[in-house]
Amino acid sequence: MTCTPTIAVRDLRLAYGQKEAIRGISFEILRNEIFGIIGPAQSGKTSLLHCLNRTIDFTPEARVSGSIRVDGEDVRQTRNIFALRRKIGMVAPLPVGLPLSIYDNVAFAPRCAGMRRRSELEAIVEQCLRQAALWDEVKDRLDSLGTKLSGGQQQRLTIARALSHQPEILCLDEFSIAIDPVTTMRIEDVLKELRRSMTIILVTNLTQQARRLADRTLFLWKGRIVELDHTDIIFSGKPANRQTYEYVNGIFG
Repeated sequence: MTCTPTIAVRDLRLAYGQKEAIRGISFEILRNEIFGIIGPAQSGKTSLLHCLNRTIDFTPEARVSGSIRVDGEDVRQTRNIFALRRKIGMVAPLPVGLPLSIYDNVAFAPRCAGMRRRSELEAIVEQCLRQAALWDEVKDRLDSLGTKLSGGQQQRLTIARALSHQPEILCLDEFSIAIDPVTTMRIEDVLKELRRSMTIILVTNLTQQARRLADRTLFLWKGRIVELDHTDIIFSGKPANRQTYEYVNGIFG
């Protein structure tokens, strides 16, 4: 992991109407790190992810101020939102499969980007399914509906589809909320491999998942940063803030 920031957030504020969800937070995310974001429900974690790739734009009452720079470019000023969303892949809490075959789920984005050669599409479908640890389970039934897969397989298909954009940054929002522990551990192994080639932002309510995966962890509470530090310090029993200690030890939250 290098020490080059790929994302720089400065005084970010977000309100839904009169309700303030994010209250002036600033931090940086380094290239090729797994960056964990933890905190109780309604802390602003998911809203933060939506600000990163401008999907917050789909919420009419949302008001955003401050800056988010990705590789130096302010995402709020970019003229090419579609390129931004290809650069920042997103995996939702529940698997959202397109009503298409497994193959077409993964090939959808490359086709939208203009890729037409069957050999190129086949190569990227196989690569993404391998990266998502799904290839061996589905390689003989790529024409089957993706929605017929098990919940854990559908979530891995969602990851494969996100990877088909060839993102530089992958955001995961509670990816394990609806899948079994065995599948969760398989996806965690996938993420450890993916961090070699991309930056990963992991929002999770499972503090031990952040402890296993994240290089650094941000504790967000009521829209404010309580603490941000190396993960081993956050979970050492001696974090800088008492609230952090109480949250990661299950005393509240």
